[in-house]
Formats: sequence, structure tokens, C-alpha cells
Amino acid sequence: MDAPVERLRALCLALPEVTEKVSHGEPTWFVRRVFVSLADHHHDDRLAFWCAAPPGAQEELVAAEPERFFRPPYVGGRGWLGVWLDVEVDWDEIAEIVTDAYRVTAPKKLAALVTQRTAAPDPGTS
Repeated sequence: MDAPVERLRALCLALPEVTEKVSHGEPTWFVRRVFVSLADHHHDDRLAFWCAAPPGAQEELVAAEPERFFRPPYVGGRGWLGVWLDVEVDWDEIAEIVTDAYRVTAPKKLAALVTQRTAAPDPGTS
């Protein structure tokens, strides 16, 4: 897969007890429940991911930067955030978003193990 998907995968799998499975035809990351799902086959020719988000984050980010964030179908009504990966991406910010999604979804003991992180290194570099 391409570099943005590999970077997203690295961020998700670096978190405690995360597993990856294909769900609805897309790579999806679980910490007992789904917390991040790739969104590459939704008939819009765009690359994105959907993730759990803390209360109010979706509205704030979509209002501030609609070219980077969106309210995803199906799960947007539950506060999930859509993040475009086919625009210029701030991987430090993506790391924070993924970590927040994990904290929202993970059992409390696991969530407590995670502090804010910086972006995972580009898998293409050593």
C-alpha cells in the first residue's frame, strides 16, 4: 500500500493491544472495538480515515479546516472524525488524533498507558 496508509498503520499498531483486521473491505484497527478505519472505497476517489474522537472535536476540526477534516457518513452522527490523507498531512497532528481515538475507545487501563505521542517515522526511511 502507499506511504500514507503505512504511516497510519504504524501509528495505530504502536498502541497497546491494537489489532488490524479488514472490516467492510478496509484495513481497520481495533482495541477491543474499532477506533480507526481506512476509508478508501467510498465512491469518492479520495483517501481518508475515520476515527473515534473526543466530544466536540469533530465539530471544531471540521469547522476550522474543512479541506482536511469532514463528518464521515454512518459514524459521523456519533462524533467520529473523518481525516483526508490525500492533502498535505501533518503527521504529528495525525499521531495526536489517532492517540485521542485510542483513548476514547480503549478500556481505561489501556488508555491510561498512552500519553501524547509524536508521529511515527516514515516507513520508507531508516
